[in-house]
Amino acid sequence: MELDLWWLLLLPAFFSLGWLAARVDMRTVLKQAKQVPAGFFRGLDALVEDKTDIAAQALAEVARQQQSVPELQLTLGKLYRKRGENDRAIRLHQRMLESSDLAAEHRDPVRFELSQDFRKAGLVDRAEEILLTLLPGNMGLAARRQLLDIYQQDRDWQKAIETARDLASDAHTFMHEVAQFYCELAQGDLYRSDFASARLRVTEALSANRKCVRASLILGDIEFAEGEYGKAIASWQSIEKQNHEYLAMAAERLFDAYEKLGKPAEGIALLRGYQKTFPQLELTDLLYQKIAIYEDSDRALEATREAVHARPSLGGIYRLIEAQMDVLSPEGRMDAETARALIMKHAQRLSVHRCKCCNFRSRAFFWHCPACGEWESFTANRSESH
Repeated sequence: MELDLWWLLLLPAFFSLGWLAARVDMRTVLKQAKQVPAGFFRGLDALVEDKTDIAAQALAEVARQQQSVPELQLTLGKLYRKRGENDRAIRLHQRMLESSDLAAEHRDPVRFELSQDFRKAGLVDRAEEILLTLLPGNMGLAARRQLLDIYQQDRDWQKAIETARDLASDAHTFMHEVAQFYCELAQGDLYRSDFASARLRVTEALSANRKCVRASLILGDIEFAEGEYGKAIASWQSIEKQNHEYLAMAAERLFDAYEKLGKPAEGIALLRGYQKTFPQLELTDLLYQKIAIYEDSDRALEATREAVHARPSLGGIYRLIEAQMDVLSPEGRMDAETARALIMKHAQRLSVHRCKCCNFRSRAFFWHCPACGEWESFTANRSESH
């Protein structure tokens, strides 16, 4: 009973201590809030309103008053860089590094920001020089990512490969990118007719990513250039297992190889089989032309009609109208020509390749998206969309 009585007496004391601690903490918070310069809140409000010029001016005033706060200086430097005021950002970060008051743990982050300033200003060599010095420290991962972007921008594929391998982790192996870098090197060798080197690069690409469609395309080009048409066909046909959506990019190559072997009928049969199995492939135009040459116009019209019915498209309808022009009356031909011209105009405007990552659209195909920098993200077949 005496123990229970003591607990009852202690409970009010505990509540009193808790109330006093809360009051002390609240007073501390209010005191710290009053110490924040008014210019900080003006700058924050301007940023919310997207008035970066006012925000930069307000934060610069606060930064002059609070020079011992490096985080504030770094934020101001980023704001200058965002506004395109690269010279001001560079001067700010250089002054920070020259200051003896800057703590050792803050020097690498400032150097990293300075490298971004130089890169934004077009001084890529100076940016690379700083980033290389950051590799051994805590900023090593961020520095390597920036170096990878620089090497891709400069098309220094060998350094890009080395950096990507250094960045590899369980979360992201970078083998997808490494395969593309090897393909870039192989493409250059192929242009110079250095087939042996190109073949080695392709082998490295497929070793990094066995589903690399581009590597199979280039390998087929190498075999074709060396007169090994059967091997070229085998290489291009392997794309069906890698990613069948890219078969349209190999279609004309495949037919040319069969033509070189004196087997155009087999080439047409293969492509018609692809079109029936994968109706989304852009094969209508190619098949119409080849069937009209090696068979007859009626069969070409039949093949086009089948393709359009399986997957209606403006391009297919354009070809379907063209295939029937000869049987129309002069007046009907004029009407058909008007309709065909209108269809072609809209097909050219709407038929585009699209990046699956950032939705960037282009009539030309890119292995490397010029908008977001992702590799092999463009749709292999054009889609008709607004």
